[in-house]
Amino acid sequence: MTIDIRIFRDRLPEAMAGLAHDARQEGHLHIGRLIDEWAVGDIRLVGDGERLLGAFAGETLVGVGGMTIEPAMPEALRMRRFYVRPAMRGRGVGRMLALALLDHARRFCRCVTVHAGNDGAAKFWESLEFRPSEQDGYTHVLDLRG
Repeated sequence: MTIDIRIFRDRLPEAMAGLAHDARQEGHLHIGRLIDEWAVGDIRLVGDGERLLGAFAGETLVGVGGMTIEPAMPEALRMRRFYVRPAMRGRGVGRMLALALLDHARRFCRCVTVHAGNDGAAKFWESLEFRPSEQDGYTHVLDLRG
């Protein structure tokens, strides 16, 4: 299976609605919020270093992940709005999204934060060398200089 990572710039694909539905079925509301905030222009991820990526298997959107400016820390970005469809988990999709965003971030900041919402998410971020650091609304940080 080939996964294609695409940048979302001006508009979100219609397939985001299906992703939001899947997330909502699991009790996660963050993808629906992303769609709503994008629609009214509250979030567009166009600041320095900001980016929103989608992971596609063929033409099927199977995951999404973004990066925004971290308001709690100067010279930092924050991983946000990560979600991978349950059937695609364990296949490296989330890792591909995260690594693509981290590669992008290296040009803009010295560290990246994330809020891991559960133990599985914490283990995922720690596998990417994020270290626990609970403060200012985030749970983990990755120093890109080291």
